[in-house]
Amino acid sequence: MKQSNNETIPPNATQYMRKLWSTFKWLFKTGVKLTLAGIALFFLTNAWIILSNEHRLYDNIKDIPANDVGLVLGTTKRLSSGYANPYFTYRIKAAHQLYKAGKVKCLLVSGDNGHHSYNEPRDLQNALIRLGVPDSCIAMDYAGFRTLDSVVRSKEVFQQERITVISQRFHNYRAAFVGKHYGVDVVAYNARSPRRWDYPIYREYLARPKAMLDLYILRTKPKFLGKKEYICP
Repeated sequence: MKQSNNETIPPNATQYMRKLWSTFKWLFKTGVKLTLAGIALFFLTNAWIILSNEHRLYDNIKDIPANDVGLVLGTTKRLSSGYANPYFTYRIKAAHQLYKAGKVKCLLVSGDNGHHSYNEPRDLQNALIRLGVPDSCIAMDYAGFRTLDSVVRSKEVFQQERITVISQRFHNYRAAFVGKHYGVDVVAYNARSPRRWDYPIYREYLARPKAMLDLYILRTKPKFLGKKEYICP
């Protein structure tokens, strides 16, 4: 005996499909609007951070104001390929130039020291000593895990109301922006950049919106602060 087929199309199937299609269109339009808003926010935050801090950045060592402390922002000494990292090399040379010209009295080297085999501050210190900067004129910040940490700790831990940040131009914009937000009077000396566009530069375009998020939405604080330290007596 042949089994009868009891499957029938629900009477409201057409209405259901229309609602489903309407929901899909709404989600699509909302997604497009959010994407466009995100792109606009990306460009606006980058423009704001750059334009509002252009006057704080200096290429000519003769023009930059003198400060007691130069804050050298850390980076890895060597690339994953094993070659010397030009960003590290150029920051060290820029810091040495400032010290030699009398534009800073001492240097605060700040970077990541997350484990025993990786010590950015120590690498920075050793490189500066090899160039002739006295060890007594170098202070080390082992908790500069991010630019925000380095800049805020220069005030809250090392008690500097005014600093000269030393890094590449693309990085200095954000450091100056963070400093201004936290009440630090920042000027920045632009170390030479490698003659190519590579990962650190591209990453910086994303780091600027993230800095805005950290400062104004998340209220991000440094990972560590600790007791106050005195440098450059």
